[in-house]
Amino acid sequence: MTETRALGHTRPRAPWRPTILDRYLVGELGGPSLFGLSAFTLIFVATQILAIGRLVSEEHAPLWAAVEYFLWDMPAYLLLVIPMAMLLGTLLAMQRLSSESEVTAMKAGGISLSRIVTPLLLVGLVVSLVALAVQELFVPFANDKAAYIRQAAIEHVSPASSNLQAVVALPGGGKQVTIANGLDVATQTLLGVTVIRYDAQQKPREMMVADRARYVPPTWTFENSTTYHFDPDGGEYTTVAPVAVVDVGERPNQIAKQKIEITNPEDLSRAEIKDRLDSGHLSPQQRNIFTATYASKLARPFAAFVFTLIAVPFGLRPVRGGGTGLGFGLAVAIVFVYYVISTVFLSIGSASTWLAGPAAWTPNLLFTVIGATLLRRASRV
Repeated sequence: MTETRALGHTRPRAPWRPTILDRYLVGELGGPSLFGLSAFTLIFVATQILAIGRLVSEEHAPLWAAVEYFLWDMPAYLLLVIPMAMLLGTLLAMQRLSSESEVTAMKAGGISLSRIVTPLLLVGLVVSLVALAVQELFVPFANDKAAYIRQAAIEHVSPASSNLQAVVALPGGGKQVTIANGLDVATQTLLGVTVIRYDAQQKPREMMVADRARYVPPTWTFENSTTYHFDPDGGEYTTVAPVAVVDVGERPNQIAKQKIEITNPEDLSRAEIKDRLDSGHLSPQQRNIFTATYASKLARPFAAFVFTLIAVPFGLRPVRGGGTGLGFGLAVAIVFVYYVISTVFLSIGSASTWLAGPAAWTPNLLFTVIGATLLRRASRV
């Protein structure tokens, strides 16, 4: 039995399973990152509190509406805060590990610096993907809710008087066009609605007319609807229904935005920007701006990974006093330089559609090269 144990082989560890070192480093990153998230969020909250005060005092908005508007408006700011939190968290974590000679001890034990920082970079990449998902899935919904509250409870906007329209493609090459006389923002209801379905030959096959259509996510409920069916052979028949469920294809705020001339594509999600680009209703200059923003919104969330990478070599440098304050100041300086460069390249990308992609990713690439170069130099020490 003893011989069997001596000759036996231990089960190899799966390469994707984290080691004790990985868990330790990620744990060291967690606390400072949460501190950074709280610190930078409080900065944005402070500015929003002043805005709430102006809404209540100057526009006589109800306090509950101003606070709710502020809460739904916050997710958009979190997209800026998350990369900054990763930057400060990585800086502080590496400063502590370096000042207490833990990095030196790891390297003396035969662990390379690149292996030490690998779990931190993986966390940065995962956080970037989470930020991208939040930007595309949750922020548009939150922006819609904020718009409803501001228009209905704060600005007391009445239903729109001009026609609103939404177009969605149908299987087989047809399309569905929804037209409404107005939108009641408070109840998320379209007024005087007409829905026309066309076949692949762009001939009308069905037309529904309803008094109103209320949006209850994720569907639209039509009230007092009458549907006219047109057969290919020329026949026609009518159906009447007190309630009908129809997929309009867009949310109320998306439909309202179709009527408004959008000059700031930053207020839209990438999916909404793509809809504008595919609509063919943009001028050449608008198309360039929308294309640049569309590319930029894909590149921007990966700032969390880039900031994590560039923070490692800065955190390894000896710190004589300052500690958290010095790390916070350095983080603010790096963020400032990054977003200035991003703004410059966004303007460059807006000059032409073919420049949009390269210009959007240049800041990330530039900071990645700088971070990798500094990390390589630090590994030689």
